[in-house]
Amino acid sequence: HVLEGFGAGHGGTQNDGINIAARAGAPVYAAASGEVVYVGNELRGYGNLVLLKHEGGYITAYAHNAAILVRKGEHVVRGQTIARVGKTGEVGSPQLHFEIRQGRNPVDPVQFLPPEQQASLGE
Repeated sequence: HVLEGFGAGHGGTQNDGINIAARAGAPVYAAASGEVVYVGNELRGYGNLVLLKHEGGYITAYAHNAAILVRKGEHVVRGQTIARVGKTGEVGSPQLHFEIRQGRNPVDPVQFLPPEQQASLGE
């Protein structure tokens, strides 16, 4: 289920993606085919992070991973396991922080889901 949705959060924070509760070690799948453009943990708060670049100027981000299974420059296909869920960075429980950006602008990932999946997120 969604721990924190997109947009304004508690205490004036801003979430540029969604945080999804998951069991530690669960697979993290690529949302779409693309190229791995970043793998690392230099961005504060995100822990172990993977960034994928897709057609149309889209970037997807997958944060707080326990393990990363891809390398920078690698091409991945939609549904490929790219990481394992963890609780790295500034989170207290295992989860996936997922973002979609078009250029530099964050967009709500939920709008890309089919309506039945949007309803099942139970925000």
